[in-house]
Amino acid sequence: MLDLNRLRMLREVQRRGTLAAVAAAMSYSPATISQQLSQLEAQAGVKLLEPVGRGVRLTAEAEMLVARTEELLEILERAETDLAASRDSVTGTIRLAMFQSAAVTLLPSVLTQLETEAQKLRIEVFHLEPEASLEAIQNRGVDIAVTQEYPADPLSRGPQIEHEALFRDPIQIGVSGRDNVQSLEDLAQDRWVLEPAGTPAHRWAIARCREAGFEPDVRFHSHDLIVHRRLIETGQAVGFLPRLTYGIQRPEIRLIPLGRPDAYRSILTSTRRGAGRHPRIIAVRSALARAASEFS
Repeated sequence: MLDLNRLRMLREVQRRGTLAAVAAAMSYSPATISQQLSQLEAQAGVKLLEPVGRGVRLTAEAEMLVARTEELLEILERAETDLAASRDSVTGTIRLAMFQSAAVTLLPSVLTQLETEAQKLRIEVFHLEPEASLEAIQNRGVDIAVTQEYPADPLSRGPQIEHEALFRDPIQIGVSGRDNVQSLEDLAQDRWVLEPAGTPAHRWAIARCREAGFEPDVRFHSHDLIVHRRLIETGQAVGFLPRLTYGIQRPEIRLIPLGRPDAYRSILTSTRRGAGRHPRIIAVRSALARAASEFS
């Protein structure tokens, strides 16, 4: 019988392309990965990998095995879910990943609810950006993640991950004072703070500025939206602020609506496919939904 852990290694080779990358992701040495995949080839009786450049690629037989591996992992996920659903209470450990502004605003309410409603549930929380959260879900490092996506820039919806909408987080322009500013066009000569290049938030922001007829003078680059808010509050920059960034307290700045239907980011919860009915996932998603409702 083929070894499931070795099949998972093969799946990671498909995703990452090198044994070194697989070893780093799965916390093994490259020599161990190579040895395990050689043993999988011996079990399967066919060649599974072939060299290409500095990496490797899967043979047609290996691609078929990976497709079946996805099916097996989902079946196992559903079996674990069914077992957990048969118990009288929600128990065990759940690992929750959240990006910063969601954690600052929603996490205290979520934890308070779960302490009352699921007292036997142990919660571990990880601060991860959305793309890193999806990676952690696929690697089984976390069980559920709060993620985000921008209009026309969706998150990966691969076969291993399923997403569920939580709410829409409106985005406005943040400026300090400046009563003369009425629209995005009025900020063409200002200094800007944005998330780093290559992120969905950066692409969305740059597109909005270009549509307004200018290229923003970006002086500050940070994933930390609390840093964005402070720079805007102190007059050092202007920027786009999602509602989650300032929680339930309105910031000491002017917030100017963009006046367009795509001025928001979608907040989602993401899990491995087959895990959505697990009592632990249901409990956390329910608490997140109530926290989001209170915030809204």
